[in-house]
Amino acid sequence: MIPVEAYLVVSTLLFFIGVYGFFVRKNLIGILMAVELILNAVNINFVVFNRFLYPDHLEGYMYSLFVIVVAAAETAIAISIIINVYRKLNNIRVDSINELKN
Repeated sequence: MIPVEAYLVVSTLLFFIGVYGFFVRKNLIGILMAVELILNAVNINFVVFNRFLYPDHLEGYMYSLFVIVVAAAETAIAISIIINVYRKLNNIRVDSINELKN
């Protein structure tokens, strides 16, 4: 059986890779992917703590499922915003977005 520490190390690595990608990337798609990595790290934590602390309860799995649903909705909205930004500016770099109107 794999120990809890191994899961937590993987989750921590995913989280910090996501945070690094969020701050370093200048592309909107890259930033969206980094946010998804952060959310998946949180999901791993929910499932691991539920599995090892309360194996008979399903709260961790339900929180994980809720985060997946919210992440799917967030991704759909973010992709639609990115498509509109690309149609207007012909690129998806964060530096080029400096207007709120027009």
